[in-house]
Amino acid sequence: MMRSAKASGKPRNMKKSLKELVRYVKPQGALIITAMIMAVGSATLGLIAPTFASNVTDEIEAGIAGSIDMNALMDGIIIMICLYAGQIALMWLQSFIMTTVTQSLTKRMRRDISCKVNRLPLGYFMSRVTNDVDTVGQSLNQAVITLVLATVMLIGSTVMMFVTSPILAASAIASTVVGFLLMALIMTKSQKYFAAQQRSLGKVNGHIEEIFSGQLVVKAFGAEDNSKKNFRKLNGKLFESAWKSQFYSSIMGPLMSFIGNLGYVTVMVVGGVLVLTKGMSIGVITAFTLYIRQFSQPLTQLAQVMTQLQPAAAASERVFEFLHADELAPEKDGAAEKAENVNGEVVFDHVKFGYTPERTIINDFSATVKAGQKVAIVGPTGAGKTTLVNLLMRFYELDSGSISIDGVPLADMTRSAVHDVFGMVLQDTWLFKGTVRENIAYSKDVSDETILEACKKAGLGHYVATLPDGLDTVLSDAASVSAGQKQLMTIARAMVENAPVLILDEATSSVDTRTELLIQKAMDELTSGRTSFVIAHRLSTIKNADLILVMNKGDIVESGTHEQLLEKKGFYSELYNSQ
Repeated sequence: MMRSAKASGKPRNMKKSLKELVRYVKPQGALIITAMIMAVGSATLGLIAPTFASNVTDEIEAGIAGSIDMNALMDGIIIMICLYAGQIALMWLQSFIMTTVTQSLTKRMRRDISCKVNRLPLGYFMSRVTNDVDTVGQSLNQAVITLVLATVMLIGSTVMMFVTSPILAASAIASTVVGFLLMALIMTKSQKYFAAQQRSLGKVNGHIEEIFSGQLVVKAFGAEDNSKKNFRKLNGKLFESAWKSQFYSSIMGPLMSFIGNLGYVTVMVVGGVLVLTKGMSIGVITAFTLYIRQFSQPLTQLAQVMTQLQPAAAASERVFEFLHADELAPEKDGAAEKAENVNGEVVFDHVKFGYTPERTIINDFSATVKAGQKVAIVGPTGAGKTTLVNLLMRFYELDSGSISIDGVPLADMTRSAVHDVFGMVLQDTWLFKGTVRENIAYSKDVSDETILEACKKAGLGHYVATLPDGLDTVLSDAASVSAGQKQLMTIARAMVENAPVLILDEATSSVDTRTELLIQKAMDELTSGRTSFVIAHRLSTIKNADLILVMNKGDIVESGTHEQLLEKKGFYSELYNSQ
């Protein structure tokens, strides 16, 4: 079973990632093949058109000489119009099909990722997923058809040039290949500067984010000059690599123009000689000016496709790494999907757990919590307090032992059913951009009276009453909400949840002493008749707990009420007196 996921340190395997991506799009293979056939058809029409352009040119040349066949000329023009119209229609259809395919692909990827999230441990890192899916979809939409078109055009134009005139074909290809070899040499030289630019950019962004987020600490310790010095150093390296990479990049445009013009010039010079010495027609030269463009353009497109496939391969690797990650244990067959009439008796029976097999966090935890009891879990940092709550919520699976509610093991309930039993207030407050009402009534359909009553109990009644729009006030960066008020809102949210079992993880860590007393009174009312687990470093907040479990190094070392534990003069007494 996987405990946590880390970014892979292995180099990316583009070939493997692309193969996996091909398997993923296989169900839509028929549509993709259809789009490819249309792309081949549009390329074929584009390759045939220059032949008729040659005929039209020959008819015009004959007309200049004194005799012109208007019917043949008009037939050639009409055929060319039909060919180009057909090419445009096929290109539109293949574009429509590929857009449909790629959007369906990204939709399916997001759906699979959404389902996967619920089967992964809580700590899995997934902030990159949505961008990666977009990258895969965009790259495929652009790259697949471009690859087919470029390949067909490259092969077809080469064949047509040699069929039309082997001498002109050899001359044109030789000049174009020389130009592309020069471009490849420049790209090879510039690649290291682009890589250096990305590394330097990441360091500059990281430095700026770090300094801005910790600017109070920077100012308090007088580290402004040192921060500026580090920024100038990082910024200088970014400037150097960016300048060199952009310089080489700016050469590409003129170089591509040079390659195209070189091909045209070669065709004109060699063609002019052949017209004078071999009697070649002007129509052949006209056809070749079109073929040389059709030959050089696919080479550029193939280079662009390879550039597009690199980020697609990297992104798809991260997506498939996520989709193939080890999951939590599957739900049992017949697991209860909803807990009915929960009283709240919780039993921990020889619980053992570690985030990695090598490091056990909770060794042998056993305890019985009666329905309606207020249980405080205390201990030093790293004792396993928060881990215990994560196991209670089934965010992770046990290595051994069991946890049961009203005699029903958590493993016999679905995770969603377990989550419905609990209301939570975490030490890290979470509010989203929305109204006060939406934040407090989160995922619940309750009346304003219920929300206002919860606000009153949580000590937010006066604050909400002074807001310009009351419960309709939108919480955003512009709204002045202190850390304590944010914590109070999460407490009010838990009150609205009205779950039979309550978990409070450092619920008063962000409020002052006066507010803490107010919250304590509200919590006493909230926890009345409910089983509640309170994790706190401030021992003064849990004096009235029915049971205090003292944890150290993953085990319960003491248990009892506040007075009983003080009388023992043990580990709890030391913690309490130290505060």
